[in-house]
Formats: sequence, C-alpha cells, structure tokens
Amino acid sequence: MTAIQVENLVKEYRLTVRSKGIASSLKSLLMPEYRHVRAVDGVSFSIEKGDTVGFIGPNGAGKSTTVKMLTGVLTPTSGRIDVCGMNPEKERKRIAARIGVVFGQKTQLWWDLPVYDTYDLLRHIYKIPKPVYTRNLEMFSELLGLPEFFKTPVRQLSLGQKMRADIAAALLHDPEVIFFDEPTIGLDVVAKEKIREFLRTVNQEKGTTMLFTTHDMDDIEQTCKRLIIIDHGNKIYDGTMNEIKDTFGKDRTLSVEFSEPPGAFVYPGVETIDQQGNKLLLKFRKDDILVSQLVSRLAESNTIVDLTVQEPDIEALIREIYVGGIQIEPSLSGVG
Repeated sequence: MTAIQVENLVKEYRLTVRSKGIASSLKSLLMPEYRHVRAVDGVSFSIEKGDTVGFIGPNGAGKSTTVKMLTGVLTPTSGRIDVCGMNPEKERKRIAARIGVVFGQKTQLWWDLPVYDTYDLLRHIYKIPKPVYTRNLEMFSELLGLPEFFKTPVRQLSLGQKMRADIAAALLHDPEVIFFDEPTIGLDVVAKEKIREFLRTVNQEKGTTMLFTTHDMDDIEQTCKRLIIIDHGNKIYDGTMNEIKDTFGKDRTLSVEFSEPPGAFVYPGVETIDQQGNKLLLKFRKDDILVSQLVSRLAESNTIVDLTVQEPDIEALIREIYVGGIQIEPSLSGVG
C-alpha cells in the first residue's frame, strides 16, 4: 500500500531582480523585473506504508521545500502529491490528523506548560481515544524515559529531553506518516542512540511510515532502509543504502598488525596508505582482489597478530556525490 506518491513535482519562485543605484531602484519600483527559480524541478517518487526513507541533499537542494509541499504548508507550482490518499494542498486539515512532523530546531510543545499537560492538550486537539492515548503514552514513557520530566515546564528541559518529548508528542495520535527534519541535531551520542532505537521500535511495532531529512548520516544509516538524494531540485539517486555502497564504495581498507615490523609490501592493485611500527594499512578494490588472497600473501613473510577490513564510510560517499566526485547514472537514480 502506497503512503506517499509524488509525480513530476515542481515548485517555482518568482524573485524580484534588484539593481544597484538610486535610478535603477526607482525603475524597479515602477517596472519591476523578475527571475524564476525552480527549487524543486520534476521530482517523482513513491513510498510504501511502513518504509523508512532518508531524503537528503546539500543545502539548497530542495529538501525542505519538498517536505513542506508534502505536509500542505506550501502549494506546488505543478505536479501531483498524494499522502495517505489525500491531496495535502486541498485537504490540509484532514491530513494534519493523519501525519506527524518533528523539526529539530522548532517545537510543538507549549513553552510554559509541563510536558504532561501539553500531551493532555494534544489528546483533545487530535481527539485521541483515551485507550489509544494511554497505550501510546505508556509505551513512549518506557522507551524514552519521559516520566523523569513529565512535570517540568518545557522551557526548563534540556535539548535532549525536549527532543524526546517532541517526538512522543508527534506520535501520540498514531500518525500513518511522520516527517523528521534533523531529529537529533545538537544531541550527544547517548541521546541520539536512544532516539534512533525508539524510532526503529515504533516503525516495527506500528508500521509508521517515516521520512527523514537530515545531514547526520548516522541517523540515515541506522534508521532508514532506503535513500533518496536530491540536488538542485532534481532527484539524483533512489535506492537502498547497500546499493549505494556496492555501486560506489568499492574500495576497502585492510589494517594489519604483525608480530614484528614488516618490510615493504608490494602486491598488484594494493596501495600502502600507512606503515607505522608493526602496523600496515592497505587499500584495495574488492572487485579486483579477494581479502583471503591478500591475507595469505601477507602471512607468508610475517606472523599476523590482528587484522580488520574497513567498509566504505557512507558519509564520505555522500560527500563525494554532493561535490560531484561521483557521477550517478540515470539508471541508478530511479529515473525512468
């Protein structure tokens, strides 16, 4: 069952051209000139119910604009959007009851109210049945540790507490789809992992569809099964995390520790990155060289104490895509 359907989505802005000088400014007032900028340019994708999808791209790529159109905040210039079987532009009030939104730098909590009172207000606003509200609050309290600050006014919460409270608030009414914008921004590693584990549990137990826009690739890698990359308003990749690693992350790094300092190591297709004391760091392509062959060759001249094969870093791969170091073929971007 499809939760989100987007076809040829376009958002175009008309911007006033400003010229320097008093005469040019007066002319602009009388005969203004405009230029048109496409923030989103013909984007299409579909997301099935229960999917967890990372929607990423560099700053200014069109991510936030797309999400605002999906939630009904912005009206598209052209194209079609279907979220939970509804058009967000025309049915914004109805769709608000079926979706949830979490913005890492904003809050939907009442600043001066205790967290529990905010949740009680949300229960009435969303008309959540008492059994559903009680069940969800108990589940979220256990997984996120909410009772420790239930009676604390929101303005007195730490950043981590506020984010946990915000995420629970967005999920109280059992939304079918939830949108996350930088859900772990500014949090320490312990708080981040607690939130990620909570979101994985909610997705598994409730089948909630989740769309993430974030610059934290750990959020994407640990919570999302699929990745959509957008740049300059165009979709440039749509596939699984493993597919992007297999396609673009062919280099592997082998770290080897010997019982004594090794001599110079020469092997076709292998590059020595670093050599210090008893340790050797080698780079090779997985399609060209088998790890077992490489290890066997290394063991011929010295005793191996320890070794580690390092997989490609997804953040480094995405960074290369952003700056143009990796070119994505249309067949890999989900573009027909």
